[in-house]
Amino acid sequence: MEAPGVTEPGVATQAAALLQELPLRAPAITEEQRERRARRRIEEQQEAAVFREVVSFTPDPMPVRYYDKDTTSPISFYLSSLEELLAWTPDVEDSFNVALAPPECRQPPLSSRRPRTLLCHDMMGGYLDDKFIQGSAAQNPYSFYHWQYIDIFVYFSHHTVTIPPVGWTNAAHRHGVCMLGTFITEWQEGGQLCEAFLAGDEHSYRAVADQLVLIAQFFRFDGWLINIENSLSLAAVGNMPHFLQYLTTQLHQQVPGGLVLWYDSVVSSGQLKWQDELNEHNRVFFDSCDGFFTNYNWQEGHLERMQGQAGERQADVYVGVDVFARGNVVGGRFDTNKSLELIRKHGFSAALFAPGWVYECLEKKDFFQNQDKFWSLLARYLPTHSICSLPFVTSFCMGMGARRVCYGQEVAVGPWYHPSAQEIQPLFGEHRLEGDGGGWVKTLSCLADAWNGGSSLLIEGVIPPEVGEVAVRLFSLQVPVPPRVFLSLVYKLEGPSNVRVALELTTGDAGSCHIGGICPLNAETSCRHSPQPLQVPPTKLARWVGRCGQQLSGGWVQRCYEVNLQGCLLGDLLVSFQRPPGSQKEENFVCRLGEIQVVDAKSLLAPLPQVQSISLSHVRWQPAASSASSGEGPPAGLRLSCTLHWSFPLSHVRCFRLHCCPGTGGGPLGRGPLGPEKPKLLGLAFVNQYRIVDLAVATAGPGQGGRVEFLVEPVPREGFLVPQAEWGRAAVQYSMPST
Repeated sequence: MEAPGVTEPGVATQAAALLQELPLRAPAITEEQRERRARRRIEEQQEAAVFREVVSFTPDPMPVRYYDKDTTSPISFYLSSLEELLAWTPDVEDSFNVALAPPECRQPPLSSRRPRTLLCHDMMGGYLDDKFIQGSAAQNPYSFYHWQYIDIFVYFSHHTVTIPPVGWTNAAHRHGVCMLGTFITEWQEGGQLCEAFLAGDEHSYRAVADQLVLIAQFFRFDGWLINIENSLSLAAVGNMPHFLQYLTTQLHQQVPGGLVLWYDSVVSSGQLKWQDELNEHNRVFFDSCDGFFTNYNWQEGHLERMQGQAGERQADVYVGVDVFARGNVVGGRFDTNKSLELIRKHGFSAALFAPGWVYECLEKKDFFQNQDKFWSLLARYLPTHSICSLPFVTSFCMGMGARRVCYGQEVAVGPWYHPSAQEIQPLFGEHRLEGDGGGWVKTLSCLADAWNGGSSLLIEGVIPPEVGEVAVRLFSLQVPVPPRVFLSLVYKLEGPSNVRVALELTTGDAGSCHIGGICPLNAETSCRHSPQPLQVPPTKLARWVGRCGQQLSGGWVQRCYEVNLQGCLLGDLLVSFQRPPGSQKEENFVCRLGEIQVVDAKSLLAPLPQVQSISLSHVRWQPAASSASSGEGPPAGLRLSCTLHWSFPLSHVRCFRLHCCPGTGGGPLGRGPLGPEKPKLLGLAFVNQYRIVDLAVATAGPGQGGRVEFLVEPVPREGFLVPQAEWGRAAVQYSMPST
């Protein structure tokens, strides 16, 4: 396995011609021309879909399974009984909880024989702030961002059917990580549940398996951890392997790449007897599904015995490690690396249970520092996986922040937490150059500033006198390079440093690899290249290329590049830091990265679809606080909640931004155009609908009406801005009832 680290480019530059790094500058456009074009676009936009509403304060309760009872905000949910599981059918209300896409393509695939790393997330019963599908205003929430190190994420709780909150599924899939829910039975009640579906004929256990498959397929997660924590009758335990076989077979047919894993609990006699290993007492369950998750109180002798039991399926044995270090364990907490060392020594996969220990048990103010420390201690035992699809776009947002920023412009202030909004995270850590020169580079996530979202990547380092530049690997890719690729880097240097910043990449030989027409590579299998400046961007790219090479708001700089390669594999993505010309002293630098984009030029040729078929449902009105101290008199305002629906192919977007223009209210009823006021950001959506909750709008007086407009902005996968004239629009035109 290759660990991330600092590299000195001297050797690489001997293997390839370095191309000049110059930013593209777009043709000059005067401010008057820009304003005139903007006005024309606004005037030419299509009319908004208009929905007429008469304000009513009649209660209209929302289904409590799907919506928060206090706010009507959509929430993720679980099922608590066998009856609920068997009765569940896909409903329109379920669609909020559907993941945006399946896992991104990755290398090596999960089916490879390489030992894997599973993270089992168990935190305070589950369904905390992460249950709010559209995000919340949580302060200091738990966040996981070391995705490059893991292969499987299990969302665990003690509810019978734990359906992963969609925010976690979206974040996992964006990183090529498989997401599993949990099916658990416990105690006497669990034993009765198992008897109900396992002790009878195959129809009963197949009905349960079919429902579990349907749930995973509908919500677009990838399978189940089966955890039976109660004893079973001989009839029930006899049917358990058949249940597992049928569930696994059906899941593989309906969910590509799906997994069913068994937890080490019940043995073949039906007793609840944890073994801490795979052996003859539980092997029948291992043989009936995709993998086996051991209990935690093992020693090296257990691992030695398991090698014979597992045979060629050693990677399918996930040796459990309780990070809380409960019981007789080899290592947990900040000694978890001791367990990992033994597990990898014997060639098994690892299952890290509750690494949220760093959040639950240590100081919240030190969470990021402690989380980085925990994973850095494990890094040498955690092989990374590579992303192998384009476009590759990330702003390093962790799905949380103290404010929201959109392309350098602050759009909202206040804490927010939205796991679905987490973008692809890099390799983190501190890396030192070999030798005694003292050069080092450290990468860490930072909430203090952002280019797009709520955080950015902070890179700190030192270039020693004897070295011209240093580079740090951020991402591992394995992508067959299209003939023409566009790249973009947004960054800013903190403090007085004058180091030069550049985006670099490595290429692996995929047969015959050439830099388009400039020079062929030599026989070495991997070389670094500095891309060419972008010369003539396509229309879509031109929407943001005007920022290239220029100082942007907040001190940000965007550099754009073009690279032409033939027959190559795109490998590592690095950022290099070069000492200023003429400098021979030690150079310190602090650089903040706001965004990296790698885009296939061909994907920018197709037109972007339009937001269509906007509709409205679940409208709820509430009066705001009364303006009269006595509590009598007209309300000072209104609060509107409603659900917007629209049509758009989700394969084309990263998300949707929802905005509103509240209007003035209290004026004559009419269909006025979009006002000149700046749209207000409401939030993000990752499906074709969004629940507006308690939006303050103006009161409509007798015989008069109010109007509020909503805008649906698609955010393309390629990362460019869509002009407002091409957003979807809907207006709610409302009036008070006649008395």
